[in-house]
Amino acid sequence: MGGASMKSDSAKPAKPRKGAKPYERPRGGGAKPIADLMPQIGRTAFRRFGFVQSSIVTRWPEIVGAEHARVTAPESIRFPPGEKADGTLNLVVMPAHAPLIQHVVPDIIERVNRFFGYRAIQRVKIRQGAVQPPKDKGARPAAPPSLKPISMELGESLRDIGDPELRTVLESLARSMESAGNRTKN
Repeated sequence: MGGASMKSDSAKPAKPRKGAKPYERPRGGGAKPIADLMPQIGRTAFRRFGFVQSSIVTRWPEIVGAEHARVTAPESIRFPPGEKADGTLNLVVMPAHAPLIQHVVPDIIERVNRFFGYRAIQRVKIRQGAVQPPKDKGARPAAPPSLKPISMELGESLRDIGDPELRTVLESLARSMESAGNRTKN
């Protein structure tokens, strides 16, 4: 052991200097719009159901055209194990349109591959089923049932109620009574 000085293992930890701020982990920056986060959130769900790119679902009318998009919908894309090319596109088609779509499958394969930029799809499997038509971006959504007009007689009597919440509840009750009355008459 000779002349070497030994330090003990029980040395005291260094005290923070006066006026020094404690360490804070840097944050991720400012607030982000939810629209910027949605592709990241949806990406996991789309991959789970067989979509490498979620945009094939959201941009389906652009890929195959509006006519085919009304009667078809992409269900999933399955690739061979370990590969991201020569996959199978599973397509849901309205039953009456299945024979027509069967004839345009080569065009659909070409358009999807052009969209991806490489030979992602080699074949298409068709399953007949219900297809939700794509929503028009400019179309207004349908009014909820609570906004149906009520009869003039009930509307006049409810107009004088000052509490808006109470008026809304009573209008809803009036609508339900009118619709129940219409069902019993028919």
